[in-house]
Order: sequence, then C-alpha cells, then structure tokens
Amino acid sequence: MADVRDRVALVLPTSSGGIGRHVGSLAAGLVRDGRLVRVLGPREVGELFDFGGAAFRPVQISAGLDPARDLPALAALAAGLRGADVVHAHGMRAGVLAALARPRSAPLLVTWHNLLPDNGTGPRQRLLAALERWLARSATVHLCASDDLVDRVLRLGGRDVRPAPVAAPSLPAPRRTPAQVREELGAVGRPLLLSVGRLHPQKGYDLLVDVAARWRGRDPQPLLAIAGDGPDRAALADRIAASGAPVTLLGHRSDVADLLAACDVAVVSSRWEARQLFAQEALGAGRPLVCTAVGGVPGLVGAAAALVPAGDGAALAGAVEALLDDPARRAELAARAGVQAASWPTEADTVAQVEAVYAELLE
Repeated sequence: MADVRDRVALVLPTSSGGIGRHVGSLAAGLVRDGRLVRVLGPREVGELFDFGGAAFRPVQISAGLDPARDLPALAALAAGLRGADVVHAHGMRAGVLAALARPRSAPLLVTWHNLLPDNGTGPRQRLLAALERWLARSATVHLCASDDLVDRVLRLGGRDVRPAPVAAPSLPAPRRTPAQVREELGAVGRPLLLSVGRLHPQKGYDLLVDVAARWRGRDPQPLLAIAGDGPDRAALADRIAASGAPVTLLGHRSDVADLLAACDVAVVSSRWEARQLFAQEALGAGRPLVCTAVGGVPGLVGAAAALVPAGDGAALAGAVEALLDDPARRAELAARAGVQAASWPTEADTVAQVEAVYAELLE
C-alpha cells in the first residue's frame, strides 16, 4: 500500500470554473488525508481558487498553442514536478506538458474534463488532434468525467481508461435573501433566469443571448443573469447591446449560492459538456433547470431537468417559457432535483477513488 506521505503534483491549465474548483476540492481532500500536495498552474488560478493548504507553484500554462509561452512553462513545470511520486494533470493542455516534463519514475494520471473543440481541419486543429492522440497513448491512467470521453480516449489509443465522475464541490449556504439579490440585479417583480459558466463558445451564450432577446415582449419581462468571465465577454456585451436582450453579465461571482436561491429557472445552453458543474449546483440547490442534452448531461440530470437539443434556440426558448408559465411544473422539477442530486458521488467519493488509483500505481 502506498505511503500516506506520497508527494502528489496536481497540474491544471487556465480555469475560472469547473476544473479549478475540482482541483481545489481534490487538493483539499488529499491534504486532509496527510499527503504532500503541490498544485501547479497559472498564477491567476492560484489567486482565484482555494487549494486547501496545498503548496501552489505558478506555471503559465496557456489555454491554447503558444510556443512563446509553452517552452518557458515546460521548463518551470519540470522544475516544479521534481521529486513528485505521482503526477495528476487535468485537461489535455496540462496533460501534454506534464507528460513531457514529469520525472520518468512518476506515473502520470490525466483527468479528461472536456472534448477537444472541433474547429475544422486546419494545421492548428491537426496538431491539437495529434497531441491528443499522443497523450492518450502516453499517460499511465486516464480518468474521464463522462462515458463519451471514455469512448473517445479508448479510440485514441488509451490503455487504462476509467470513468471518474467529478463531484461538484458543495456550495455554502446563501448569505443574503432572494429579495436582496433580486433588488441588486434589478429583478424585482419579474422572473430571474440564471446561468453560470466561463464565457467561452462551448457554453453557447451567444445563442442564449439571442433567445433572451425574444423575451423583450413578455410581461413581465424576464431578466437573464450570466455569472462568469472569459474570452467571449466583449463579444457577448456587444451582442446584448445590439439586440437589446434583457441580459446582464455579472462577471466572476463568489455568491453563486445566493444567485441560485433567488432565481426562478437555471439555464445551461452548452454545445458540449461532460459533467456540467452548474447543472449540479442548480439541482443540488433544488432549482428548476433547463439544459441542452449534450455529452454527459442527460445521464447526469435524469428526469430532474427539461432537456433540449443543443443549438436549437426555439426549443431552448420554449422550454424556459413553459416553466415560467407553469409554477406546478417548476415545483415538480425542484422536488426531483434533490432526489437526483442525492444519487451523485460526493467530493469524498471522488477523492477516495483518486487515492485508490494512486495507491494502485505506487504499490
């Protein structure tokens, strides 16, 4: 059995949401169990997330291919991984750099959180696809957040590929009343819709803004609040201004529990997801949820949410409007939400599964 003082290195890329929170939860659990944990990732990630007492070392792992930053990052990562007994990378970008930089004696685990975006067949996409295949064949063990990711990594040549549902870290209790939140957001006397996620094309917020523009004629007019930040913020702000959509971009928020308690309907418009973090938070908070039926989402939410096809604005608008017009249906989904959330693995389950893999590799 592995020594509880094993030195574990967790490597993650730029993140403002699910990956960062998952690594924070995992690091905290490993530290509580007595392991020596270091976390390596971009400086801003270290400032944004709590890693539960683990040592943090900044390594500027870029979000995409960037040779000018990747070579210095590779050198910094090699120095930071020195002496690690096991290296655990999160996502393809972190996985590729960790595979190149790790000590040869240290096994490499990769947790796959997302699919590689399909951006055509140009040189950059071909290089990313080649790196994805190389990583699938290079890592010791692959942990996949959804069944479709398991299938993909196996097709790419991964030898030891395992499902590993990523638990959503528990939200704290709300600190403010729903009335206080609604007053802050300007949603008094009108429905409040909420979505939380990185402002990135994967999340489909361009479509969601277009859908929200259809609600200008509803009385009372719903307000859609989107919490999160990311590369699409400026483009989304321009889209909102041009369409007059009743949407407010809240930026990064640390009070998601307050926002959820105040909203009437939670919305996920993603083009693809594995184990969608905000969907878990919404159902865990007992909120009615509309989400796209992509990736691992249908198996995650079961019958506790209204599912619509990805990219179908009319279906998304119709599902939200149907819930706004039907309090009994909202109450039914809210009741199912708690039951569904209780069926998911907990953060402790996730930590225990990962520790069992570490022990297996280090025997």
